[in-house]
Amino acid sequence: MGLFQELVAIQREIYLAFADRIGEFAKTGDWTLLAAYLPMGILFGAVHALTPGHSKAVLAAYLTGSTASLPRALLVSLVLSITHVTISVVIALLSLPLVSVALGSVGRAPALENISRGLLGLIGLWMVWQAFRGSGYHGAHESSLVGLTAGLIPCPLTLFVMTFAITRAVPHAGVAFAATMMLGVALTLSVVALGAVFLRQQVVRPLETRPQVVDAVTRSIQLLAGLVLVVVAWNEIVLQ
Repeated sequence: MGLFQELVAIQREIYLAFADRIGEFAKTGDWTLLAAYLPMGILFGAVHALTPGHSKAVLAAYLTGSTASLPRALLVSLVLSITHVTISVVIALLSLPLVSVALGSVGRAPALENISRGLLGLIGLWMVWQAFRGSGYHGAHESSLVGLTAGLIPCPLTLFVMTFAITRAVPHAGVAFAATMMLGVALTLSVVALGAVFLRQQVVRPLETRPQVVDAVTRSIQLLAGLVLVVVAWNEIVLQ
């Protein structure tokens, strides 16, 4: 069994266990039945974020091509995680007509996904323009915007759990699960974010005594990262 299959299997076991606890909680109203298992939501979120998706490539590309510090990288990953999970909770609670129920795409929100990818493409173009312009500064507002935009794609598993909890009249149990899962997602994305910044620093640091070379390397990385965002957005929107 490959790594991806193992991750999926772990997710399935945790999800089934949570579904069982939510079912018992719906019958008894005993929070101890649910609370004792909630910490597993952190593991569930961390493992789930390791699977394909969750804007890890977008996060890494942006931070590699930006001048974001380690604290700002953590901010981006945190904003992305909160948005990614929260938008799923909101969709489930409000029953927004954005969620696709077509066979093979249950738990997706195509409208939000396309908006997110389109905005990421624009951010990529902005990074390309800045690379040619020679401006390497990326403010905290831009970093937060990237995290918010990338996180607009809802988390399918959060939608599933929320829907399961809502159908059993215990939406607050689903929200509790989503909150713990968000911590796990944030943990994994934070590692990705810190890794991207560390990689960029390792490339640039040996060249610090040669500012012109540093500028050229930084702008090249920024250009490449911007192009990656544009290509990803184009591929996801046009070629999906």
